[in-house]
Amino acid sequence: MPKLKTHKGAKRRFHVTGSGKIMRLKGGKSHMRRRKAKRAKRLYDKKLPLHPSDRRRVKKLLPYGTK
Repeated sequence: MPKLKTHKGAKRRFHVTGSGKIMRLKGGKSHMRRRKAKRAKRLYDKKLPLHPSDRRRVKKLLPYGTK
């Protein structure tokens, strides 16, 4: 079997934890930043777990990142 290539866009957008969970950041973090309240901007800092329906698709893009 040949080696599988990692999708570079997915590599930058997703982070895999030690237990195998795929984490993501929220989109729209830098768009119209001055208009948003500080409290709203803080919500963009957290990493959130990926929805289970998207997990299979992202696992294909990150062949060596997931368990």
